[in-house]
Amino acid sequence: MAAELKPIRGEADYDEALSEVERLWGAKSGTEDGDRLEVLITLVDAYEAQAFPMDPPDPIAAIEFRMEQMGLTRKDLEPMIGTRARVAEVMNRKRSLSIEMIRRLHNELGISADVLIRPSRQDKAA
Repeated sequence: MAAELKPIRGEADYDEALSEVERLWGAKSGTEDGDRLEVLITLVDAYEAQAFPMDPPDPIAAIEFRMEQMGLTRKDLEPMIGTRARVAEVMNRKRSLSIEMIRRLHNELGISADVLIRPSRQDKAA
């Protein structure tokens, strides 16, 4: 019989849960093993979010990622950011995004405003 489910409180519990997830991987949903796998994955996700938090990307990294996803070039950003020179300044982290730029980037590219309002890495260093 499998060990009792319990919260993951440390590295040993985490390792044990990962081993159990590996053992149960592929279990059919709706079965006892499948239900146990779902619960374990939820516990592992919660522990990882608390133990290994990830910072959201800086705004420029988010814009670059979305440009790559959508096959866009810097020229495509001009309606959202401004002139070619302004786009270059923003993308080279020489100029911060304005509120209007953030609004347009959010509306046109679907990038979270929470990410866009964060300071860029260069802004943090200053």
